Amino acid sequence: MRHKEDLRRKLLAIDGRGYKAYKGVEATYDFADFQLFIDHVQGDPFASPSMLRARVPQKLASFPSKLFSNKDRRIACEDYLIRAFDRAIRKVVEGRRGSGKSGLIAIDRGGQEVLERTAMVVDKEMIEARFVMGLPAAGRRVLGRQAIDMFFSLLPRIVKASLFYSALDSRDLENYVNIVEDQAYLRRQLPKNKLVAFIADNSILPRRSGVDDRPLPRPQAIPFVSPSELEVTYELPNRGSISGMGIPEGVTLIVGGGYHGKSTLLKAIERGVYNHLPGDGREFAVAIPEAVKIRAEDGRRVEKVNISPFIQNLPYGEDTVQFSTDNASGSTSQASNIIEALEVGAKLLLIDEDTSATNFMIRDVRMQKLVARDKEPITPFIDKVKLLYRDLGVSSIIILGGSGDYFDVADTILMMNEYEPYEVTDKAREIAEEYQTHRQAEGGANFGEVTPRVPIPNSFDPSRGRRDKVQAKGLDTILFGRDAIDLQYVPQIIDYSQTRAIGSAIYYALDKYIDGRNVLKQIVTEIMNDIETRGLDILSPFKGQHPGDYAKPRPFEIAAAINRLRTLRVKQKL
Repeated sequence: MRHKEDLRRKLLAIDGRGYKAYKGVEATYDFADFQLFIDHVQGDPFASPSMLRARVPQKLASFPSKLFSNKDRRIACEDYLIRAFDRAIRKVVEGRRGSGKSGLIAIDRGGQEVLERTAMVVDKEMIEARFVMGLPAAGRRVLGRQAIDMFFSLLPRIVKASLFYSALDSRDLENYVNIVEDQAYLRRQLPKNKLVAFIADNSILPRRSGVDDRPLPRPQAIPFVSPSELEVTYELPNRGSISGMGIPEGVTLIVGGGYHGKSTLLKAIERGVYNHLPGDGREFAVAIPEAVKIRAEDGRRVEKVNISPFIQNLPYGEDTVQFSTDNASGSTSQASNIIEALEVGAKLLLIDEDTSATNFMIRDVRMQKLVARDKEPITPFIDKVKLLYRDLGVSSIIILGGSGDYFDVADTILMMNEYEPYEVTDKAREIAEEYQTHRQAEGGANFGEVTPRVPIPNSFDPSRGRRDKVQAKGLDTILFGRDAIDLQYVPQIIDYSQTRAIGSAIYYALDKYIDGRNVLKQIVTEIMNDIETRGLDILSPFKGQHPGDYAKPRPFEIAAAINRLRTLRVKQKL
């Protein structure tokens, strides 16, 4: 390890030289209170910024071990410190210092969710922040003195303000950790009570806008209050007693007029697979981890998916047991999305009729009379949803505003009225009894087969020119070699850093597990097991580097990205 003055001398020596001279500062430096690791220096001021780490030994940082005594608390503590580091940056950094990214200091801070990230490491030995810096340049020439100011003035102030326990609000930090731990604990309790979701009383579910995920402020936002029929109470490790609405396993409908909160409630459940930061309003709106949002996705590619539980006897004899298409319709894409989710272990499907194919969701009695069953290849979801729960133990929560036929198959029916929920199951059943449709069920005796598939290794080509290139482009796109994976209709990817991790996870699996024998579920399970035991760092394709820009994805979204690779080929494992 070099002394920090070696860095100062080096920066003075290269002042005014070509930008690549910065490469000579890659090393580890002792700043007394912390160690600075300059892991990778950018080759150009307009390239991706340089990767650095600041490590403070726990003997100096002095964080109590209770703040990271288990995984949930550790992730919460790390998230808090990431946000503290980001706040410190914004206090001391005033704009750019030259060309391109010159003067930038940034850390991978998340949004409203608390995700496991590589940007911060907390353990009994040390606190380590992983961040980026844009080393300053005039054109493409080193600005050594400005770099000295960044390393010797700005960075020490950021570190001291965020990575030392004495500099932080200890009560706020402990409260943050406790609230996140309680959320994770609550989520684990749901299956024990045969529940798939829970919304605490006084939760604030509405968001400020479609592009602002912060809570809508009061008095515009109406606090959530559980219907008495569905109210349950839990004892949490830190908060103690909490009451709210428990949604039971089985088939649940959310009904009500337009703009009365149906989609807001479903969105909260969809995001309830993740923990939220204190003050978000959805801290205790939780769902089981195996909840997957399903929608129609016109135009997507489908590769050998057994959609026969929903679609059979297509014109011209097209195979639906091994269904493939480069341009799926609304109904075939929605059927494929469901089967693909089931294939990797989904236990709760979240469906909104507004983003569903109408002919996939319902075929009413009048249409049954006009179009004979043997002329209609689609078995609508209404006729499979009960079988899905009976045969596979998979529940469904469905938003409906236009079809009362679903009253006949629902176990629980909620009505949203001016953002307040009402349990109306008995009333809906009375209506169904009074106004019988005499619709004929078309689902058969069983749900049908979910056939595992084995990805073929040579259908994955990450090369672009002479090098492999896997790169996330925003939240919704992964460039995998020359192919773009479109993820815009995979709504439970909620962070750009998750998208980065998904791309790297596919590349990692191609080396480790995509071997022509493992089924897709086994592949994503092995990836997640490796992350669990060895950390997200294993996904980095650059050995010896410590990525600071990954956030943990779910297995469902990794599988969804693989399924949307347009070169993918599979074989079914019958």
